[in-house]
Amino acid sequence: MKFTIYPKLYAPQFILLGVFLLFILQSCKKSHSDIGAVVFKETRNKIFKDIETETFVEKFKATFEKQEKQYRNPKFLRALYEANDFEPVLLMKNLSKDKLKEAIAVLNNSAVHGLDPAIFKTYELNELIEKTYNKKEIKTLDEAYQVLIDLELSAANSLTNYGNALQFGIISPRKIYAQYYTATKRPDSLSFLQVFETRDIKNFLDSIQPKEAQYVALQKALQEKVVLPATSAEETERVLKVNLERLRWKNLPTEDKYVWVNIPDFKLDVMEDGKSVLNMKVCVGEGRNKNNTDNLVEYDENDLKKDRPFNRETPQLKSMIHSVQVNPVWNIPESIATNEISKLAAKDPYYLANNNIDVFENGQIIEDPETIDFSDGNVGKKYAFKQRPGDDNSLGKIKFLFQNESSVYLHDTPAKAAFALPMRAISHGCVRVEKPLELAEALFGRGAKYDKIKTGMQSENPVATDIGLPKQVPVYLTYFTCWADAAGKLQFRKDVYGLDIVLFTYLQRLA
Repeated sequence: MKFTIYPKLYAPQFILLGVFLLFILQSCKKSHSDIGAVVFKETRNKIFKDIETETFVEKFKATFEKQEKQYRNPKFLRALYEANDFEPVLLMKNLSKDKLKEAIAVLNNSAVHGLDPAIFKTYELNELIEKTYNKKEIKTLDEAYQVLIDLELSAANSLTNYGNALQFGIISPRKIYAQYYTATKRPDSLSFLQVFETRDIKNFLDSIQPKEAQYVALQKALQEKVVLPATSAEETERVLKVNLERLRWKNLPTEDKYVWVNIPDFKLDVMEDGKSVLNMKVCVGEGRNKNNTDNLVEYDENDLKKDRPFNRETPQLKSMIHSVQVNPVWNIPESIATNEISKLAAKDPYYLANNNIDVFENGQIIEDPETIDFSDGNVGKKYAFKQRPGDDNSLGKIKFLFQNESSVYLHDTPAKAAFALPMRAISHGCVRVEKPLELAEALFGRGAKYDKIKTGMQSENPVATDIGLPKQVPVYLTYFTCWADAAGKLQFRKDVYGLDIVLFTYLQRLA
């Protein structure tokens, strides 16, 4: 145990120190606003003159703690009010009836964004404003305290929810999609405080309206009640609403150059300075809604917990393409080895040899695979299956690698006929590209590395070769079922994974 010895304090010194500390504490203590006087001046209701700030603070704190769990952002709200000693921050700056009514008008117009105004509880907020300004409605001091507290909390909740919805999306994609790995910015303390810092709510709400061209195009279509080809009016409305929400998510590219794969479109674009410099068809993972049987159903699985995708669906993600492997070795996933390769090998003893597939046990190649019991359901766990480079390799002549949790990549394929299919959700999760050599050129540019790739892909004696990309390029695997093309025309694609259904259901439940 250690002791600290302090210098001895004599009485005069002790008194001076006490006075000094008291002065510091008093100067640090936040002075309260005269809430009653401010509200009376605005409403001219004499009952508010009798409001005592200290009593208001106590009642406000008690009400907040009682209702805290019902707010969408309770932690941010608590931090705000604790920092302001539970004063009505919003009303002290924007109590004017005209200002509050203007704000409600904006919130009531949220349908132009595909959002139900009921989400923002505009009816309840309007009722509280009318009550606050109606001298006949508030007859007791207790009622005066409570209506101001309710108005502050209702306005704070509605306005912050609206601000967050327009700037970040009202739903977090990570919370509803099991295979979503794209970094997506969500509201933070700084964005949350914006509405409390302004003295002109209407101006603030106008400033956060999305202005990006794609968003405006879909918004216009929604307002004009456009009906997409071969689609009902109701389904069109749903498609526009869910894609507007996707456009509000803070996950869109900011880079000058990137690879963009839109899963429902079965297309890949290499984008440079906002323009597509290379476009090609792709095949993506098989999905749960590939037949597009019914897009008007609601998602109701596990009481709306995170969705359960079909295990072959291509994930949504953003990563960085860092290298390629020319003449790749296919490390066959356990599920494919068990459910497909072993069954084919059981039927045909020459299947593995004819397809250049080697089998390994504990890292050692098995010279005679015919000794394996392929009827065993755990074959994929017991053994490792690898397909050697060659013309019949399932990954074709090249694969493009990027870090991700799902072990997916872009790759060539020997099955070129698949690109002629209109519905190309047929793979095990990876993305097959129609023009692999052109993609390599777009990423590497002309030079020694590109020449090595081209020569390797054309070699009659293929050897797996890893080649690093000098400058990594972002890749986005995305999911949009409606967008405006370069000419401004709306494009619509089928919801092959049912992700529109999931998102729309969550949007509906918010109201």
